[in-house]
Amino acid sequence: MTGTARGTVPPTSPSTTATVRTADASAPATGTLGVRLDEATRGLPAPLAVVDLDALDANATDLVHRAGGTPVRVASKSVRVRHVLHDVLARPGFAGVMAYSVREAVWLAREGVDDVLLGYPSVDTGALDELAADPRAAAAVTLMVDDVAQADLAAAAARAHGTTLRVCLDVDASLRVRLGPLRAHLGVRRSPVHSAADAAVLAAAVEARGPLVVRGVMFYEAQVAGLPDTSPAVRAVKRLSVADLAVRRAAVVEAVQDAVGHSLDLVNSGGSGSVETSVSDATVTEVTAGSGLFVPTLFDRYRAFEPRPAAFFGLDVVRVPGPGWATVFGGGYVASGPAVKTRLPRPVWPGGLALTSREGAGEVQTPLRLSSGADLRVGDRVWFRHAKAGEVMERFSDVHLVRGTSVEATVPTYRGEGRTFG
Repeated sequence: MTGTARGTVPPTSPSTTATVRTADASAPATGTLGVRLDEATRGLPAPLAVVDLDALDANATDLVHRAGGTPVRVASKSVRVRHVLHDVLARPGFAGVMAYSVREAVWLAREGVDDVLLGYPSVDTGALDELAADPRAAAAVTLMVDDVAQADLAAAAARAHGTTLRVCLDVDASLRVRLGPLRAHLGVRRSPVHSAADAAVLAAAVEARGPLVVRGVMFYEAQVAGLPDTSPAVRAVKRLSVADLAVRRAAVVEAVQDAVGHSLDLVNSGGSGSVETSVSDATVTEVTAGSGLFVPTLFDRYRAFEPRPAAFFGLDVVRVPGPGWATVFGGGYVASGPAVKTRLPRPVWPGGLALTSREGAGEVQTPLRLSSGADLRVGDRVWFRHAKAGEVMERFSDVHLVRGTSVEATVPTYRGEGRTFG
């Protein structure tokens, strides 16, 4: 697959080693990294976003190594830069995109991505109609369903255009624990389909709609892939979840195949934090990863891999309100999820900087508290990391791809291409 953004150089080939590594990604970025980013972006106005290609290369290589030969599907929501998606897909070991919107999936298919799996159900009837009306997109895209109501909308669009649409069943991968009268649901509240029997009933009902074919099943074990290894309790939940899925996943696949009368060619599982455990199950045909490419702060405390932060944003100091303080322009890029400290961006270069508890990351400006010995002046640049991966790209029209001390290319984000999908 190929594709270059406006006026940019083609995607680069991956390198096998990274020139940027942090021994502890939860600590401030190294001085070497900050100096490189300063030099590479000198003269460019802030706020600005950058991706360190050396770190990206190393992260991509690491994901493929961890997958051990199982194809890695790229989660687009964790990238949101089409140029980077094409670059990663051109590397051995990666295959296909997991999109988060039907409109996004149709757009990517038209831009040359020939295998797009929707990660979420949709009730966007206009987008479903557009998908069904486009033979190229219909052949490339697989929809996600966990309810017959979603299947009915897809089937109506398919019948209107005389086409067949492929679908995947979203199976709840949470861990359900029962101890006497006590019950616990460990994981996200995602799909109502949990058991093999649930999946078989839904699969049969979907294919009874006529122009829909069940291609596969997906399990996203958020309690394994999306939680850092912060405590023995968390690690115990992960072990129990992996053991549960090793049995339940195979049972679901068998039940669905019996219900529809044909084999499945897609069993998707995992995320950046659970690649190894997902691929250890022979039933799994592919894993999904996205955050592991950019490595945001929420992925700093995983034991499964070495975090190499690759995405940063830079803000300039516009005033110094007093000794021990500096204020940068912009910065209110708070990640989705619970309104807690871990969802805030983190200043990482220069060292010794912290957000304030009163103002946090500001709408237009962000005050920073300087530790003893730290010094910032008007015009200095401060580098931050976001709590999530691709989400921050929604705040920028362009992203600068840095290698060494120079900008190798400047490419548009989804937003820069006029594409916002929610």
